[in-house]
Amino acid sequence: MSAAIDSPSALDLTVEVTDQRWPAALAGSVELPVRRALAAAGGPVDPVELGIVLTDDAQVQALNKAWRGQDKPTNVLSFAAQEGEQAGACALPLQLGDLVLAYDTVAREAGEQAKSLADHATHLIVHGVLHLLGFDHITDGDAERMEALETEILAGLGIADPYADQDTGLDAGVDAAERRA
Repeated sequence: MSAAIDSPSALDLTVEVTDQRWPAALAGSVELPVRRALAAAGGPVDPVELGIVLTDDAQVQALNKAWRGQDKPTNVLSFAAQEGEQAGACALPLQLGDLVLAYDTVAREAGEQAKSLADHATHLIVHGVLHLLGFDHITDGDAERMEALETEILAGLGIADPYADQDTGLDAGVDAAERRA
């Protein structure tokens, strides 16, 4: 499905579902968390293109191995179309990039963390969009800024602070040692 939306910040969002468990798992549209993340992060005000692939662990593991050299599934992968200076210099619409979410890992994590699958998936969409906008969690300071913004965005969506009871501070499947790797 694809939707072009007229708003102060036009969004061309393409969602590809390759694992049919996703539609039942998501409480609503993926568009609202994307819009909220773009707005809260001071994202581009120009027309934006973004793709989201809702798939399974096998596809995410293959992408993770090919692009990050890690032969394991993860919950979300972010593929920025532009980086650094190039992001502001491209033609309109701005091609932000793609997010890929793995159903199996996201569902497992939601169960382990006693969260709804829809809330956890929404968090990961917000997390991924922030990555596409240049946020990261490599250092403790960067992680604190990113987590605070995620918490603010999620609160606006009626979702509890995902970091409230976390030892590592990173709910998105990344522990403190891995975020510095």
